[in-house]
Amino acid sequence: MTNDHIVRRKLSDEVFDRLAGMITSGEIGTGETLPSERVLMERFGVGRPAIREAMQALANLGLIQISHGERAKVREITARSLVRQVDLAAQLLLNASPTNLDHLKQARRFFERGMVRSAAEQATPEDLRQLRDALAAQRREIGNVPAFIRADMLFHRQITRISGNPIFDAVSEAMLTWLQAHRTDLLIWPGNEEVTLREHAEIIDRIAAHDAEGAEAAMVRHLDRSADLYGPRPAAG
Repeated sequence: MTNDHIVRRKLSDEVFDRLAGMITSGEIGTGETLPSERVLMERFGVGRPAIREAMQALANLGLIQISHGERAKVREITARSLVRQVDLAAQLLLNASPTNLDHLKQARRFFERGMVRSAAEQATPEDLRQLRDALAAQRREIGNVPAFIRADMLFHRQITRISGNPIFDAVSEAMLTWLQAHRTDLLIWPGNEEVTLREHAEIIDRIAAHDAEGAEAAMVRHLDRSADLYGPRPAAG
């Protein structure tokens, strides 16, 4: 006979469920304030600690904003704010094993192959102008490694934005941010920046030609070459 014990839940967990339900159902809309602690205590028949613990859990999930001296307010949830909630957990995962970093690089490769194909199929003249502007901005940052890396990330996100899908953009930003934390100093080797810029230019050319196959192939070559730029930072000393 298997155990089927009834587990007594914490009062704060029950309060959390009630408040989360009020938010997700629209009873309390985006930008609106939650009832005061006293009102919630009376409504749910619990003490102040349970209310505060539940509210802190909601804040940790990014559902509400708690400001000193003010009532908690429901935050606007965007694809970006939702995905970025896992930043810390992602870094812990990547630091736990080199295999996890390999998995992320593989996921990024799969993702960007689809994004660049989509871009080649639907890019407008304005999209192409923005891509070329991003490439020009990256070229201006040669010699400034942190800025060059940020410009590199922006170039890849610009390709994703052509899709018009904010979820794709949020996922792209997250993966690039997680990988950037593991980029080594290989990027500053003489000539390496120029290789990156040439590859980016080739990708733009294939997108401009609406050549989905060629754009994907150019992206794969670029990602495969640059994959080794992401790895554990060398130990100091």
